[in-house]
Amino acid sequence: MASHADDRREHEQAIHRCQVEYKRLDDRLHAMYLDKLDDRIDTAFYDRMSAQWRTEQTRLLREIERHGSAEESYMADGIRLLELGRNASRLFAKQPVHEKKRLLNLVLSNCQWDKGDVHAVCRQPFDLLAETVASGTTVGAQQTALSSGSPVWLGNLDSNQD
Repeated sequence: MASHADDRREHEQAIHRCQVEYKRLDDRLHAMYLDKLDDRIDTAFYDRMSAQWRTEQTRLLREIERHGSAEESYMADGIRLLELGRNASRLFAKQPVHEKKRLLNLVLSNCQWDKGDVHAVCRQPFDLLAETVASGTTVGAQQTALSSGSPVWLGNLDSNQD
C-alpha cells in the first residue's frame, strides 16, 4: 500500500510539473504574440519560437496523459489481483498440473516441508492478501458482525459508533 501511495504521489508531482511548464510556455506564447503585434519581434522569429514551444506543449500534454494512464493501469491491475485472490482456490482446482506449478511459483517462495507440514512464504503482493485473510479469521465474531467487509481494513473504531 505504501508503494502505491508513493507511486501516486510521484505521478501527481510529475503531472503538476508538466502543467506548470505548459502554463509557462503558454504565457510566453501570449507575451511573444503581443510583442509581434507591437513590432518588437519579427514574424520569422515568432514563427520559429512559437512552433518550438507548441511542440514542447504537445510533448507535455502526452506526458500528462501517460501519467494519468499509468494510474488507471495500476488501479485496474489491483482490481484484477483482488479478483484473482478471491477466486484463486476455484481457479487453481481447474488448472492442469503444469499451470498449477506455474501459479504456485508466481505466488509462493521459499516453501519448506517440515515433518509433514508445508511452510510457505508468499511473494509480494500476495503476502498482504494472505496476512489480511489470516488476521480476518482470528478476529472475533463481534467485529465480524460490525462490518460486511474485512474488519482488518476498518482500523480502530471511533467513539461514535451509532
